[in-house]
Amino acid sequence: MENVRIGISRGAIFYTFLALVIGLLVGTVDALFGRGLLFITEIRDAHPLYFLPFLALAGLVIVYTYQHFGKESQKGMGLIFEAGNKGRKDIPKRLVPLIIFSTWLSHLFGASVGREGVAVQIGATIGHTLGGKLASKEAQKVLLITGMAAGFAGLFQTPIAATFFAIEILMVGKIEYIALFPALVASYVASTTSHALGLEKFSFAVNTDLNMDAITLLKLLVVALCFGLVGRLFAQGLSFMKSYMMLKLSNPYRRILIVGLMLSLGLIFIHLDRYAGLGTNLISMSFNGQPINAYDWILKLLFTVLSISAGFQGGEVTPLFAIGASLGTSLALLLGLPVGLIAAAGYVSVFSAATNSYFASIFIAAEVFGYGSVQYILPLVTIAYILNGNASIYAQGKLNLED
Repeated sequence: MENVRIGISRGAIFYTFLALVIGLLVGTVDALFGRGLLFITEIRDAHPLYFLPFLALAGLVIVYTYQHFGKESQKGMGLIFEAGNKGRKDIPKRLVPLIIFSTWLSHLFGASVGREGVAVQIGATIGHTLGGKLASKEAQKVLLITGMAAGFAGLFQTPIAATFFAIEILMVGKIEYIALFPALVASYVASTTSHALGLEKFSFAVNTDLNMDAITLLKLLVVALCFGLVGRLFAQGLSFMKSYMMLKLSNPYRRILIVGLMLSLGLIFIHLDRYAGLGTNLISMSFNGQPINAYDWILKLLFTVLSISAGFQGGEVTPLFAIGASLGTSLALLLGLPVGLIAAAGYVSVFSAATNSYFASIFIAAEVFGYGSVQYILPLVTIAYILNGNASIYAQGKLNLED
């Protein structure tokens, strides 16, 4: 028994040391990427007509770069699933500069994409590279999860949510308990590092003053159903559109050119620049009492699905936050519910339903909106999560591993 304790102790110390290294490295790269993205967004927002008309040309550059320099890097998150569930031995290191460059370019010219995909891939590459130097397959998987968690935490600065996010999306219904502690350590280090390097965290104190009578409960049920269905719509719509475009526009250059031109026209003529980029403008308006249109969420959803399906790089999570927050605001105003609380519930519930992640969503609510909000948001997240029918924006990668 004493030998077992010594082995566990040594293993814990070893993983903790590597987690510290991974967290520091990933947090630094996340800060560089995140601050660069904010700078690019400011430039585009200041001069939208200088950039939005040329989104298709930017797309051609992205496709050319991946075709000629990316090799397997264009698989993106697929590489992460292969490494975690199929024992893939390498994730190309070139993935990091390629995904950062292509995401910056996508955002500069207005593609409606996120950023978490970049952060998770950065962290996974760094973690897997360190793990590849070890003989133990267990260590390789633990460090992959550790890197993924650090990537998410360094960008969003929600370390507990990041830990569960990495485990939930990679392990397909299974929790690798041995990865929990190193992932948590790396997440806190990455979050602290990126914050020290000037990357700010979004947070909002939610007013939880809500009179829970029968009518209010019925309204909340309606709201939760809407969140779950919209999250599922996003996940299934994205899967359908990717397959449809691959079938109808199999040439990646033609696909991104045609869809890029369509997106440019929409982004210019439908509320200039409102639906471009991350969607943080919609999030800010939702929580600061600025006007939100009842159709903002659906247009953001459509622009995001089209942008990602066409081949623009980034991610889905921040647009999902924007979709959920703007939908929550619209429903709150319609049903006479507290706007801040319902916008916060939408923020995490649509994310939960679209990603099929439950615990990560709960901790996002706690770390972004305060732990006092969880008792109100938890039931809505739970209903939304149940309604998603196992749909997920990451389902394609997981299904490919099961073939």
